[in-house]
Amino acid sequence: MSSVLIDVHAHLLPDFYVQEATAAGHAHPDGMGGWPSWSVRAHLELMDRHGIATAMLSMSSPGVHFGDDRAARLLTRRVNEFTSGLTREHPGRFGTFASLPLPDVDGALEEIAFAFDTLGADGVALLTHTHGVYLGDARLEPVFAELDRRRAVVFLHPTSPVGWERSALGRPRPMTEYIFDTARSVTDLLMRGVLTRHPNLRVIVPHCGGALPVLADRVDEFMRLLLPPQEQPLPGGVQQLRGLYYDTAGPAFPRQVPALLNLVEPDHVLFGSDYCWTLPALAEAHIAAIDAAESPVEGTTWRSLTTANAERLFPGRSR
Repeated sequence: MSSVLIDVHAHLLPDFYVQEATAAGHAHPDGMGGWPSWSVRAHLELMDRHGIATAMLSMSSPGVHFGDDRAARLLTRRVNEFTSGLTREHPGRFGTFASLPLPDVDGALEEIAFAFDTLGADGVALLTHTHGVYLGDARLEPVFAELDRRRAVVFLHPTSPVGWERSALGRPRPMTEYIFDTARSVTDLLMRGVLTRHPNLRVIVPHCGGALPVLADRVDEFMRLLLPPQEQPLPGGVQQLRGLYYDTAGPAFPRQVPALLNLVEPDHVLFGSDYCWTLPALAEAHIAAIDAAESPVEGTTWRSLTTANAERLFPGRSR
């Protein structure tokens, strides 16, 4: 069985992006002390130390849209071309989750075509919301219809929620706000029927699903209470959640993965490092915890299990 990992939750931070985001007011993104350092060389060194064969690169929060549609389209294109260039320069080591300039729907549709047809992207990365437009919003229906048509992999990533100025209580938003914004946005997808209308989407939910494993039955119950019978989706909320994929980014053990496995089967769990937003020492500790944990499937390790799952999701990434 394979002893290498495929990392579906890995971030890049090119200098030009940090400069533009900082100029747009994100010197302390999501309440963090500043931007982490990142370089291709450092990323590859961490991968080599820990047996990560391939990292699927995406942009994290605050994303690529800072208020101006035209500027967002230009930044998105530059980010996606840069990321695609890394996949060509380092064959097999990097993959691409393309950014989209949401909530600009026309710009997003244009970028989907370019990312898949010209750059050969492996999927797209979507924030849980952009400027208050959450993923179930009807305005995004053309985007999900096109991604469904392409049978796209959609990697979700949280950002600071609407109203964080009061809810975060002065603390960095990745600590708890990210976790609940993930649950909020996925619940919105369920309540608005996005996943049932677009069954070809293959969605990756980060951080072991955030709060979803413990909220799944509650969400399912409220869907039955709030939605008229003719609008209640089939399959139901819990069954839809079981059909999504979940990565292990963050402190997955000892508590989050066991909770996740009460919701989904092991074949829907993927490895994620969250580098470079998770500092190397923490990323290494998280990987060590995964390596020390017993796999839920006999004859496998967490490495071989999650890698096999990723290879089914990305057949072009099979070794």
